[in-house]
Amino acid sequence: MSHFFAYLSRMKFIQRWGLMRNTCQENIQEHSLQVAMIAHGLAVIKNKFFGGKVNPERVLALAVFHEASEVITGDLATPIKYFNPEISRAYKEIERIAAKKLLDMLPEELRDEYSSLFFIEEKDAEHWRIVKAADKICAYLKCVEEIKAGNQEFSKAMKAIKAQIDQMDYPEVKYFMEQFAPSFSLTLDELN
Repeated sequence: MSHFFAYLSRMKFIQRWGLMRNTCQENIQEHSLQVAMIAHGLAVIKNKFFGGKVNPERVLALAVFHEASEVITGDLATPIKYFNPEISRAYKEIERIAAKKLLDMLPEELRDEYSSLFFIEEKDAEHWRIVKAADKICAYLKCVEEIKAGNQEFSKAMKAIKAQIDQMDYPEVKYFMEQFAPSFSLTLDELN
């Protein structure tokens, strides 16, 4: 018997933004789906408009699993995770151990298929970069939605994350931020 998928189903119990007051809670399962959709979109945009040669489906798969180890570690708040290099290194090691534990839950015959989703290989560096950009965009969009709901708790985070996105030299990210991100501050009536 394998507990792999049962463990992954518990992603819905791991809440994000634990140190912030939220008007709408977000769990890592919801977050992973949004990251996957946006990462896939970034890959398609890169290929269609900017001469990219990335595999959107590979980007999608990496994004779906990008937070999976947090079913074991929980979601460590960003200010703690990046407090200093020593903590960052230690947490990366904890994430690696958690990913290995998840992978070991699979039948041996399936581990190779999932290993590259948990342990990023050099050949996936460009795909992973797109996932990380989508992850940052999703953090920004969460801030936009919270501020739209009147929650000023996310104001400083939104400015800091937007500055990080603006520093990315990725044309597909710039395109997404110009073409798609503004809609997230609109009401349903405005979207219609």
